[in-house]
Amino acid sequence: MRPMSHRHAPLLTLLLALGTVPSLSSAEARVRLGDLLPAHPWTEGTGGREVVVVYSHDCGDLGELWQAVMDSDLPVRAVNAEGTPAPAPTGLNPWRGDGATAFARALKVSAYPTVLLVQGGRILNAWEGNFTGKLE
Repeated sequence: MRPMSHRHAPLLTLLLALGTVPSLSSAEARVRLGDLLPAHPWTEGTGGREVVVVYSHDCGDLGELWQAVMDSDLPVRAVNAEGTPAPAPTGLNPWRGDGATAFARALKVSAYPTVLLVQGGRILNAWEGNFTGKLE
């Protein structure tokens, strides 16, 4: 078993932190768990878990969210939707443009940012809205 470090949050910690976000009720949520991701430009890996962050230019400061996601030790995909470029952490190459916006709309994202936990191209979990959790 690998020792936990302060720099890398285990998956459970990320899930718990994201779970503290006031979320939409199941009646309002539109991203469907179990669905396959819409068409995207990245190739599927080994079928392992990854995180997809769908965000727009008007999300505000996503520093804490990006930190939690990057500390998860999972591969991260950044999708910058709605046509206005917004930064992502160093080392991530965000997908931008009409295709990224079409991806977000095909998912039926109801709020930015949306964080998806994906495995083998299927959505395992989703969080929408502002991130206010802490990893400590």
